[in-house]
Amino acid sequence: MGRKWNNIKEKKASKDANTSRIYAKFGLEIYVAARKGEPNPESNQALRFVLERAKTYNVPRAIIDRAIEKAKGGSEENYVELRYEGYGPAGSMIIVDTLTNNVNRTASTVRAAFSKNGGNMGVSGSVTYMFDQTAVFGIEGKSLDQVMEILLEADANVRDLTEEDEMVMVYAEPDQFQVVQDALKNAGITEFAVAELSMLAQNYITLADDAQVQFDKIINALEDLEDVQQVYHNVEEAE
Repeated sequence: MGRKWNNIKEKKASKDANTSRIYAKFGLEIYVAARKGEPNPESNQALRFVLERAKTYNVPRAIIDRAIEKAKGGSEENYVELRYEGYGPAGSMIIVDTLTNNVNRTASTVRAAFSKNGGNMGVSGSVTYMFDQTAVFGIEGKSLDQVMEILLEADANVRDLTEEDEMVMVYAEPDQFQVVQDALKNAGITEFAVAELSMLAQNYITLADDAQVQFDKIINALEDLEDVQQVYHNVEEAE
């Protein structure tokens, strides 16, 4: 599981270095989630998920409030969630999750990001079967035994529990996100280094230097796209 946390850590570090862009993406994601139901995280699970993740990226409260108020105001902006799948060099697999108000534009720009950097788009389902949606939590200041005891008492269905980088990492079934979060919060753990639903590869690969350079170009091009919210892959990030 260490590879999985390393992948998430590298993604967070990349986004932390591009705060204005990631804040804008979170603003849109919060707006869309708030429109799926009541604009209240207590009754809207999708909104609750994105707000928990936004906290771990230090998204300012003003951006969160503005997105929720926009949803409350009955904005006519409509967005759809689309997933694209593709391949990079040497067996690398990539999943791209988007939010868009222009499907043709998004499909074109995602395809171009792959093709112009040596990758290839795949058909729906060609890559996702090699990934598992997973609830991931990172907890600082607690031992593995302490977290294990909390989760056992809550009868949470956890796939794996590890200590990595002076942090306890919890990997659970996606439908256990709320169970795990509530158990930890009830035990006094209210801040998380990671709290998200992620697509984690079943197996990770390493790339030779040239392939890694090409792969990085594909990932960077995809993450630079305005409509792209998340990019997942099966390449182990270099230490």
